Amino acid sequence: MKKNEFLSELRERLTGLSEADLNRSLDYYTEMIDDRMEDGIPEDEAVAEVGTPAVIAEEILKEMPLAKLMKARVKPKRKMTVWEVVLLVLGSPLWLSLLITLFAAVLSLYIALWSVVISLWAVELALAGTALVGVVALPVSLIQGNVWAGIALLGAGIFAAGLCMFGFYGCLYVTKGACLLGKKLFLFVKRCFIRKEAVR
Repeated sequence: MKKNEFLSELRERLTGLSEADLNRSLDYYTEMIDDRMEDGIPEDEAVAEVGTPAVIAEEILKEMPLAKLMKARVKPKRKMTVWEVVLLVLGSPLWLSLLITLFAAVLSLYIALWSVVISLWAVELALAGTALVGVVALPVSLIQGNVWAGIALLGAGIFAAGLCMFGFYGCLYVTKGACLLGKKLFLFVKRCFIRKEAVR
């Protein structure tokens, strides 16, 4: 891929950013490619070393603050006509209610996800508590003369401790997955503020 093709594709993938942010990113990658070419690397190889426009655009999107993206996306590119304002106001009961519903649905899913994670950790703590009580109950039962009850409580404590150890790794796995899903959801919201156009 040539430098001009690379920059053109990157510009298309970053459509929706403010002009200043777009130019800053393009200038940065232009300079990076030029530096490599000055070192004697052929143009195709210099572009390949920088990376693909899709991956670079994704990284720029991740680093861009959401507030900045929203400001650039919501800010109108031209002045609205009277008819557009009238249609926007008349249609607000429909589009505003749909927007609120979408926001509530996404928020509900996010809260439900973390509710599951918190519930799993609560079960993990309960198992740890059961294991501790089972171990402590043995000497108490022996002092009171209830040997079989103490042995049963110790067995239950050991069983709970085993479940607790296995459950700990499951809880860690689910928590990491929830964090990753939350990050992807946040990136999805960010992508909504960048117009995606077909890249040739």
